[in-house]
Amino acid sequence: MEFSNRILKVKPSATLTINAKAGEMKAQGKNVISLAAGEPDFQPPEHVMQAAHDAISQGLTRYTPVPGLPDLLDAVAGYFKKFYGLDIDKSMVVTTNGGKQGLYNLLQILLNDKDEVLIPAPYWVSYPDMVNLSDGKPVMVPTDPDRNFLTNPETLEQYLSSKTKVLILNSPSNPTGCHYTQDRFDKIVEWALEKGLFIISDEIYDQLVYPPAESTSATKWLDKAPKQVAVVNGLSKSFAMTGWRIGYVVSHADIIKNLSKIQGQSTSNICSIVQKAALAALQGSWDFLEEKRQNFIQRRDKALEIINSWSGAECPRPDGAFYVFPRLDSYYNEKVPDSTALCEYLLDKSEVALVPGAAFGDDRCVRFSYALDEETMMTAMQRVGQALKDL
Repeated sequence: MEFSNRILKVKPSATLTINAKAGEMKAQGKNVISLAAGEPDFQPPEHVMQAAHDAISQGLTRYTPVPGLPDLLDAVAGYFKKFYGLDIDKSMVVTTNGGKQGLYNLLQILLNDKDEVLIPAPYWVSYPDMVNLSDGKPVMVPTDPDRNFLTNPETLEQYLSSKTKVLILNSPSNPTGCHYTQDRFDKIVEWALEKGLFIISDEIYDQLVYPPAESTSATKWLDKAPKQVAVVNGLSKSFAMTGWRIGYVVSHADIIKNLSKIQGQSTSNICSIVQKAALAALQGSWDFLEEKRQNFIQRRDKALEIINSWSGAECPRPDGAFYVFPRLDSYYNEKVPDSTALCEYLLDKSEVALVPGAAFGDDRCVRFSYALDEETMMTAMQRVGQALKDL
């Protein structure tokens, strides 16, 4: 069978490959611990769960408008007012099947053949493939751990061309957890706008930022340059609603119309039950998140303490999300020449599942998630440390 050139451009997910092997080992009775998961280990608040039950009981199971229920669109607008002081109309909002669909659809409506997209690396694994699926060309902009994996206008300028159309920013970052200050972020946005670029700001972790760091957002630029900025967010990380698939995009009304058009011809509205749960989340209390942030801070600090005890390891201190991304290439040898081989070795030797840095555009590193209970995480990292010593 002959498949399209488009799908042949897409790489298999490194995360799924590792998880599949970890699943096989668990089925064999091995005590595998996964530090590969990109989702919180807590449940959504009870009032969110109850809203979903109520929606089912009330028979709210029909189609909704493609962008989302009007009261949900208002609630999303209210979120940006509450946390960022931005006044927006519901015409500037579309709800999507997770932030991922929002990102994908944006690239679909923005890119033409061979348009280039600047992607600071390390990056979330799906960005390059989404660009490829949109017939664009991903252009990776490398960063270094000694600069907290953050980029700047001077570095981005080196990768700019006449075909560059879009810049993707993600703060806090998956996979590094590193985070831009608002001032540093704004300097990048100013540079991109001057160059005529469209900015996609992936802010899915904006509520998982750890003091003294503060949340950073492109929202103020929606007033200043509404036709050149889109903010992507959702409830997957902040409310642990990963499987519920609720994201949203905020941008100029014309952009939202086109996002709704492509969604209307692909998935239509997101799940009506989830929309009611999302409404309850956005309109209810966010106080529960403070406890979760403190849990993540404690786990992060414990993880860094262990990593810093490994000879030759280098890891910047994350200010958000729930990942650490240590540089471990000092352990590479003939048998373990890269991050993929190292993760395979560590899975076999220590029975710990990790994601190779190559999947995120930096083969020197490995991603560890600390989105699980501290005792299990500590056990896993101690096993990894011993396996690294054995190399």
